[in-house]
Amino acid sequence: MSSKAYIALIIATLCWGGNTVAGKLAIGHISPMAFTFLRWVFAVAMIFAISLPQLIRDWPIVRQRLPYFFVLGSVGYTAFNVFLYTALKHTSAINAAVIQAGIPMVIFVLNFMLFRTRVFVGQIAGFCLTIAGVGLLASHGDPISLLQLDMNVGDAIMLLAVLAYAIYTVILRWKPAVDWRTLMAIPAFFALVSSVPLIGWEVSQDTVLWPDQTGWVLVFYAAIFASLVAQILFIRGVEQIGANRAGLFINLVPVFGTLLSVAVLGETLHTYQLIALFLTLAGIAVAERKKTPAS
Repeated sequence: MSSKAYIALIIATLCWGGNTVAGKLAIGHISPMAFTFLRWVFAVAMIFAISLPQLIRDWPIVRQRLPYFFVLGSVGYTAFNVFLYTALKHTSAINAAVIQAGIPMVIFVLNFMLFRTRVFVGQIAGFCLTIAGVGLLASHGDPISLLQLDMNVGDAIMLLAVLAYAIYTVILRWKPAVDWRTLMAIPAFFALVSSVPLIGWEVSQDTVLWPDQTGWVLVFYAAIFASLVAQILFIRGVEQIGANRAGLFINLVPVFGTLLSVAVLGETLHTYQLIALFLTLAGIAVAERKKTPAS
């Protein structure tokens, strides 16, 4: 059972890593808001097709928690992807992938700030390593430039994506007792709803770029693999080995994102990017040890 869970989790994170590459490939083929909107149009259709009977059974609970599900969908699904796809217009896919490695540390900080979660020395050390990695990446290997606020706008937007997904993860602690299909479908529906004003804004600004043939391929990839397949496989992995063990596999997302960026996009992997990836993943590993409470 564990080996099947590992395979499922690896494929899921591979799909999510590919979403970063898809966002970079989309430039010139589809605009960010159109990409986000169309992705959720098709994803919602597929998710509802496999979830409708369960949604009907869970509807009494869902109806009482509609604002909660709206926040889940609009922040974790829509905001994260809008920031990701927009950031990729200004920064490399490798940078976007590595910055995502900071998500666990942001989750740690939010949990401490909101719930006073116990802090450990290892977590503090891990947090510092991760910040160092992201700082190195954002400064393109020149940390001194951060003192002059010489930061790539794409990297800054990517930090907002990290914050959005961390908020989504933290508020999952308040999820109601519903089936996993409902927990996937209702936020996806609200992701679609919250993306409507964004595509409307893009149309009003005359900046919308509707997909060409390549754009449609990327939309279907994001809808099928990043939205549906990855979610199902990750949930299955959680069911089989538990949330704590499964959560560690999310650390593979920046690894796959980086490797795919080099293999598919032909991006050059610079030494400072490798160091940044090592620092962020090392920070996560150190934080997970949780050996000694901080005084």
